[in-house]
Amino acid sequence: MKRMLAAAFAMALLPFAAEAQSYPDHTITVVVPFAAGGPTDTVARLVAESMSRELGQQVIVENVGGAGGTLGAGRVAKAEPDGYTLLLHHIGQATSATLYRSLPYNPREDFAPIGLITDVPMTVIARADLEPADGKALVEYIKANGDKISYGNAGIGSASHLCGMLLMDALKVQMTTIPYKGTGPAMTDLLGGQIDLLCDQTTNTTSHIKAGKVKAYAVTTPARVASLPDIPTTAEAGMAGVEVAVWHALYGPKGTPQEAIDKLSAALKVALKDPKVIERFAELGTEPVAEDRATPEALAAYLPAEIDRWKPIIDAAGIYAD
Repeated sequence: MKRMLAAAFAMALLPFAAEAQSYPDHTITVVVPFAAGGPTDTVARLVAESMSRELGQQVIVENVGGAGGTLGAGRVAKAEPDGYTLLLHHIGQATSATLYRSLPYNPREDFAPIGLITDVPMTVIARADLEPADGKALVEYIKANGDKISYGNAGIGSASHLCGMLLMDALKVQMTTIPYKGTGPAMTDLLGGQIDLLCDQTTNTTSHIKAGKVKAYAVTTPARVASLPDIPTTAEAGMAGVEVAVWHALYGPKGTPQEAIDKLSAALKVALKDPKVIERFAELGTEPVAEDRATPEALAAYLPAEIDRWKPIIDAAGIYAD
């Protein structure tokens, strides 16, 4: 009799077990809050392709650009927390908490962390025919021309915007800033000679630098980047204090089931060990984070620390958005 009851109980639990194990059973959408063709989009598509194989379902990328990444982030914050709508964002997820006076979401509370992905160096680049021959000459050129120089960025709160703020603060000069809906379109205008300068991630600039389509003056890291060994650091180029690396991370909406978080985090770890991802990242001047950082726990600790790190810098600059 006991065996019959145990068997009946086990049969009753089967639908619940199957439901828990069924995720994912259809396509997962990763929202990138910037235009297609930019560096965050590049990272997302590389990771999504590998995660698709691991999860057994297609992981697609949807670009929702605008407002420095807050439109796309807001969409995910309000999405059904079922594991099928995710956000792949960069450092802007931290800086938006200070930059925007009235966000429609709380970066600290409205997302379920899945894991960090990569830290990407940035490069200070210019249209190919800009006059200065090296970084120190560029510094003098900026100081001499000020707001006559056009500087493109991906909107308030974007990594390119932060880099530009640091550069202008370091040189005590204001350039004319031109916001775009992503560094993809900003790069297009730089290549076409419509703007003078851009500070963008190596994932988006390395191929253009190597092809001679843009002029590179510096990398924004303490040490030179292996894939661009001839490009000096900002300190070497006379731009001391202009140091920023752009971290990327994956989130779900708050309330995403733990089963989905666990499977997504495990798939992310596999993707970051994928030889094709590692090789492509290296070509783009970056590498995956260590495995212990590609976890919900690591991201849950890192995001608030980054919010606290950037708040005094943004407050000192006095640049905010409504």
